[in-house]
Amino acid sequence: MKLRSLVAALALVLAAGALVPIAATAQETAPRTPWGHPDLQGTYTSKTITPLQRPAELADRALLSAEEVASLEREVLDRNAELAARPARRTGATESVDVGEDGAPGFYNNFWLDRGTTSTGRTSIVVDPPDGRIPPLTFEAQQDEDARLAARSMRGEADTWTDMDLNDRCMLWSVGPPMLPTGYNNNYLILQTPEYVAIQVEMIHDTRIIPLDGRPRLGRPIPQWLGEMRGRWEGDTLVVETRNIARSEEGSSFGNDVVRIRAANGGRTESLRVIERFTRVDADTLRYEFTVEDPTRWTSPWSGELPLRRTDESLFEYACHEGNYSIVNMLSGARAEERMAAGGEGASR
Repeated sequence: MKLRSLVAALALVLAAGALVPIAATAQETAPRTPWGHPDLQGTYTSKTITPLQRPAELADRALLSAEEVASLEREVLDRNAELAARPARRTGATESVDVGEDGAPGFYNNFWLDRGTTSTGRTSIVVDPPDGRIPPLTFEAQQDEDARLAARSMRGEADTWTDMDLNDRCMLWSVGPPMLPTGYNNNYLILQTPEYVAIQVEMIHDTRIIPLDGRPRLGRPIPQWLGEMRGRWEGDTLVVETRNIARSEEGSSFGNDVVRIRAANGGRTESLRVIERFTRVDADTLRYEFTVEDPTRWTSPWSGELPLRRTDESLFEYACHEGNYSIVNMLSGARAEERMAAGGEGASR
């Protein structure tokens, strides 16, 4: 999104480390805005080396020891140093553009990635179910998923624009809810007024504008990419409930969402609800909690938690614009390859 669009969106709103899990309660005297709400404003980052789901080898262990945290963080620092010093290599095509030989980055080298170097102290971002894993799919959802994968295997790599993920199409990526860390651009700018909270998301170009004025929800489901958000204060915690999150009927168009929030796969837009909680626990940390409910997709609700840590870094424009001209090139290139394979005219068209 162009700078003037970002400024306009934010102007609309303005006008109207610890090595152990985050503290269970907010600081005794949370800073307040002039109108009395807890002050959550600032720039925060969600990056962490803690995985979304608990590794199987850690079984029922929810927490890491201080020694284990220090060891994991040292491994990441050493790995980054190794990759920075490694001689240049020619990149070859692999199953993933992001993964190369022996776990090294793929088409992007490690310079461009920023997953963080610190652990939350937990073995997973998911905290419920107690095993730290996202619940299984329902029987019906698994059938839909199997059918989608089978249908996708019968098509080419770029038969149609609907084969492209939402992030490939520059629609949205990692905007939330829930706001989960990704490979880079994990920063968020939070601004407040008495009637709204705005969260500017660094990845791609989105601003979540959350009304706090108690307005009723829409009378009928109207799908929106960011969902229909409503916020309220429960003590010193901002609670945001989001419904009507648009779900894409195209099989793979889910925006690189690791939990496939926006993939339909038989689910209905109105069946999905995400509840988020933001609590300031100290001068530099917000506790971010979320619960995802969708009885048409998962066998039970599931929840996660991670810290949003204050940062002095700036949010940079992610110059990814809806439509993404590269998709035209990918589709036209695929058609040229098909003509050549069929013995027809080559890539001249």
